[in-house]
Amino acid sequence: MSTTETLEDFYQQKFSYLPENLKQDLGHFNVFRLEDCHDADSPPINYSRRDFYKVCLIRGRNIYHYADKSIEIDGPTLIFFNPQVPYTWEPVSGDQTGFFCIFREAFFTENLRSNIYDLPMFKIGGKPAYFLNEVQEKFISDIFLKMLEEINSDYRYKYDLIRNYLTEMIHTAMKIEPTERLYQHPDANSRITSVFTELLERQFPIESPSQRFSLRSAKDFAEKLYVHVNHLNRAIKTTTGKTTTDLITERLTNEAMALLKHTDWNISEISYCLGFEEPAHFNNFFKKQLQMNPSAYRLI
Repeated sequence: MSTTETLEDFYQQKFSYLPENLKQDLGHFNVFRLEDCHDADSPPINYSRRDFYKVCLIRGRNIYHYADKSIEIDGPTLIFFNPQVPYTWEPVSGDQTGFFCIFREAFFTENLRSNIYDLPMFKIGGKPAYFLNEVQEKFISDIFLKMLEEINSDYRYKYDLIRNYLTEMIHTAMKIEPTERLYQHPDANSRITSVFTELLERQFPIESPSQRFSLRSAKDFAEKLYVHVNHLNRAIKTTTGKTTTDLITERLTNEAMALLKHTDWNISEISYCLGFEEPAHFNNFFKKQLQMNPSAYRLI
């Protein structure tokens, strides 16, 4: 299982295509409206590292998980994503709108006096989120609109101009005090359990036989969360009183029951989409949980 999302992964997941010469473009840059990439049918944002930088203006209420911290976002916020730090965000309420741009280090370092990772918003351990007031939001939004206009133009030096826009946005952020409003989980164990639960729930509901439940073990989740599996197990046991395996099993069983009752998929199809390699393995799992096989449960 990959633990780093590449630019190739990003384009395939969001748009099902790859830009021409992406592999040869060491300084790749692109800019998007957030709502064009994150509708109801979009894949969830995985908790993982990326191999590219990202700057995002996001509106709406979210909890942004990064490294070992979480930030509660309520209102327009400018966020800088570092390739070295795994992240995801959890929508809380309202539509998420805004803009974001993605780029490789080479795009920016060509005209930088220092390394990009020396900038405060991109430093390991730095504070990446900046809440914006109404004037600041309009200013940053206008910069993104200029980027969108230029990226679609035929202007020969458009990337030089876009690089200037990006630099202006970074300097604007450095003039703003970074947010200190960390989302207060009761403790570190609660935070790990919260992100684990989000990753588990993101795999459901299963809506087609071709969909595949892929995170099936404590080890799978630990790899996604960049923690040791023993640390994950201790955190979840402390917070919930149950084991990681117990929680995965309960959720998997509930989904199996729903699919058996509310779809006409055959047992082999249900077995596959729930991550079992053989229908017999699914039968044994289901019988252990409910003391009856899937076919018998379907007839109740």
